[in-house]
Formats: sequence, C-alpha cells, structure tokens
Amino acid sequence: MAEVLLNEQFDRSELHCDLKWENEPAEWKVDQEKGQLEFKTDENTDYWQRTHYGFQADNGHFLAFETNENFRMTTKVRAVPQSKYDQAGLMLRFSEDVWLKTSLEYIPDGQSKLGAVVTNRGFSDWSTQFVDIEKVELYFRLSRIGLNAYADFSWDGETWNQIRIAHLDLPEGAALKAGLYACSPQGKDQLVQFDYLKIEKLSDDPSEAYL
Repeated sequence: MAEVLLNEQFDRSELHCDLKWENEPAEWKVDQEKGQLEFKTDENTDYWQRTHYGFQADNGHFLAFETNENFRMTTKVRAVPQSKYDQAGLMLRFSEDVWLKTSLEYIPDGQSKLGAVVTNRGFSDWSTQFVDIEKVELYFRLSRIGLNAYADFSWDGETWNQIRIAHLDLPEGAALKAGLYACSPQGKDQLVQFDYLKIEKLSDDPSEAYL
C-alpha cells in the first residue's frame, strides 16, 4: 500500500496545515457537512506563459502542498462555469516558468476542451480534446516521477484515461508544489467545489503512474 503524504477530505473547519494558498480567492470556505472546499474565482485570473500571442498571466488560484517525493495526486471537482475559458483542476508547479495544469476549459458557444498545459523555460503549450459538457464533474490525477509528469482524467474515479505525459525542466530532486487550482481568464465567479485532495508517495518506477 502506498504511503499517503496528504489526505485532505475537507471535513474540518480549517485546511490541513501543509496546504497553502497562492493567490487566495476573495471568497472561499470549507463546507464540513458536504466535505468540500468551495470557492468562486476572482476576475481575470489565469496561468499562461508567452506562447501563441505573447500573453502572460500567473495569478490563478492555487492551493498547494510541497514535496520533493515522487507522488500521485487525485481529486474530484465540480464546477459551474460562467465565462469562456473558466477552468478548475490540478496543478504541479516549480516556478512561474515551469509548471503543469490539467482541467476542462469551458467554451460556452461550442465544445469545451479537456486537456493539459505544460510550461517549460517560460513557454506554455496546450494539448486538448473536445468534450460535450456544460456542468463540470470530473476526477483528475497528476503523477510526478523524477522529471516526468503524467496527467489523467476519469468520469467515475475508477477508470482513468490518459491526457498527457510530459517532461518538466526541473533540477534533479527538486521540490514541487502540487494541488488544486482554478481561474477565470475572461470573467469571474465560477463556482468550484473540490471533494478531496489525496497525494500518495510513489517509487521511481514509471509503471507506478498507472497502477
């Protein structure tokens, strides 16, 4: 059985002492009865670096746990998008120039995009797949093994589907911040609800990302 580094069920009045906000949202709470972290996104928040048209943003909401271990991180998120590109999911972060996020990005007048953004050396790329969905209710999983990251999603928390395998431009043994994120690049007040955040230690065997 894998060693559990963090198992936050949001069933206490306070967040786990090792979870820290970066760009804390103006409006958030822990709903102990539901066992959920709930918040609304602030206006014009995003994570993106340079690629495509030079745009840079690094002010999304991120609740993070820091570790230098190999790990698997999972969550379930519900979201009620309000504006184009609203998103909520999981993130790994070394610095402003090196990070990975995975989520569904909401497109109100077409198919939404499920995918991952990988940023290395200050440049972001975005891999996507179309899904027909309006109210988001998804499971996400991110794993870190050495300098590599693995992103997956699930509709039921049991059967996982690969989104991305990526290399991160990290120093060997670097500590990463890992956790929940959400943002609203072109609006505000997206309601997001996370049911839990679980982080389990992995070995350096790449096959563990898919056990």
